[in-house]
Amino acid sequence: MKKFIEYLEEKVLEGQAINFKEAMQLTSIEGEVDVKQLCHSADNIRNFYCGVEVDLCTIMNAKSGHCTEDCKFCAQSGHYKTNVENYELVSKEEALKLARENENEGVNRFSLVTSGKGIRGKDFEKVLDIYEELNKENRIDLCASLGILGYEDLIRLKQCGVTMYHHNLETSREYYKEICTTHSYDERIDTINAVKKAGLEVCSGGIIGLGESLEDRVKLAFQLKELEAKSIPINVLNPVKGTPLENAPKLSQNEILKTIAIFRFINPKAFIRLAGGRNLIEGFGENCFYAGANATITGNYLTTSGNKICDDKKMIDKLKLKIRKKCV
Repeated sequence: MKKFIEYLEEKVLEGQAINFKEAMQLTSIEGEVDVKQLCHSADNIRNFYCGVEVDLCTIMNAKSGHCTEDCKFCAQSGHYKTNVENYELVSKEEALKLARENENEGVNRFSLVTSGKGIRGKDFEKVLDIYEELNKENRIDLCASLGILGYEDLIRLKQCGVTMYHHNLETSREYYKEICTTHSYDERIDTINAVKKAGLEVCSGGIIGLGESLEDRVKLAFQLKELEAKSIPINVLNPVKGTPLENAPKLSQNEILKTIAIFRFINPKAFIRLAGGRNLIEGFGENCFYAGANATITGNYLTTSGNKICDDKKMIDKLKLKIRKKCV
């Protein structure tokens, strides 16, 4: 298996793309030695295309709970009884304060994230106002994660200083119906295509550990490649009590590392970003940066605790990597 991994590594380093069949062969890798080789090759690909810089972003849960959608993993869905805190849109002052704190810590990107299928009406106008002020007062790059939006709304976000829009596909098209029934996969794809049309960069990834197969993960990785995702957040399911997936089995460390490495083989130039569930990975995902990862969400997540920015900075320094000074 070592020779096959090295063959695919060389292929990617020469600017060629691996195909679906080859990626599926990588999913069959088992055992400590072969997984380490896979991670080593993914690390070489990361270093060749992306260098030693790590992109840091932080998110603000700007509107929480009462979501109409039935995503089976989500604490914020109104379909399930969870202990999530429910609140309406945060104030401009709260957003400015958190953005300023993160900018001072050297974080590259800041994003507002709102619950619901897609933000509308007065709340959307308020969000635009917040982004206008953020753009005036801060130099930190601005992202948004506001659900399913159309082209015109995305253009307005861009005019307010937003440069990247986040909208996860979550899993493969085939498995999607197992985790959500209240909106379609195509609605998510349409949003991402509208993001591209509006001239914004795409941040889109998924969650592993939903009960999906390795083939589903490979299909997701290729779909994201087709959509030209600049940033690919990989979440590890952190089961939430009260949701249908509260008893989902945990993934092994090797499976997490293997998945990240395969995503790097398929998307050699993207930010492969550690996202939710980092607390389920040894050392808050330290080894993932030896497996192809080159970005992370830092600080707290939407409904779970994350790693402190200062701790992430220490980890990056320990790994002899550098915080990205300016996001593309």
